[in-house]
Amino acid sequence: MKEEEVRLNKFIADCGVCSRRQADTLIEQGRVSVDGEKAVMGIKVLPSQLVKVDGKPINDDGKTIIILFNKPVGLVCTTADDEKDNVVKYINYPRRIYPVGRLDKDSQGLLLLTNRGDLVNGIMRSRYDHEKEYIVTVDRPVTEDFMKRMSKGVPILDTVTKPCFIERLGKYKFRIIITQGLNRQIRRMCEHFGYEVKTLKRIRILDIQLGDLKEGEWRNATNAEKKYLMKYAGMK
Repeated sequence: MKEEEVRLNKFIADCGVCSRRQADTLIEQGRVSVDGEKAVMGIKVLPSQLVKVDGKPINDDGKTIIILFNKPVGLVCTTADDEKDNVVKYINYPRRIYPVGRLDKDSQGLLLLTNRGDLVNGIMRSRYDHEKEYIVTVDRPVTEDFMKRMSKGVPILDTVTKPCFIERLGKYKFRIIITQGLNRQIRRMCEHFGYEVKTLKRIRILDIQLGDLKEGEWRNATNAEKKYLMKYAGMK
């Protein structure tokens, strides 16, 4: 099989060394070499070539990493280095990983992260709407009228949300399954009816369950979970 060239900064990032922007800085500083020659900006490399950063060989082993993380309240789903509550910094995984979608700072629960940008894009851009399930507590009693109106669609952000499933779990608690990912969608839906969300916890994405994973902890996806997500994203 013919090897495919990739930009050097992407190769360095995929190997988990740093971000692409940071890789460009390393190249500019003359700290990167390819097959013994000092690297220059913009070049492409093959996986078989010897790339070194500060004299140490690096390589992308091609391994697909998928992590399930129970995100606590307060962490931000970003890879931005200037964000002190960066979710990636919190996990501190030895390879560069990216969140798949978002879970706002005030919310908690299941978040997927991966080292594969094509997996992120495949899931987020899928032609199929993917289900996400949440447990929500609010400041007022959950009524039948509230659930009925929520389930039919709510006007927010210059659109109307798609119909969704909602089930009461207690006086102030309900379970909801949505297929969209609008900004702070569930909070905005509740606000439309005069409810304030007190806690919001995501417990499922597609067929991937949070299960008994403790808050603030993460685990690697099982082989079955990996295969399922890669198939969903249209990857081999």
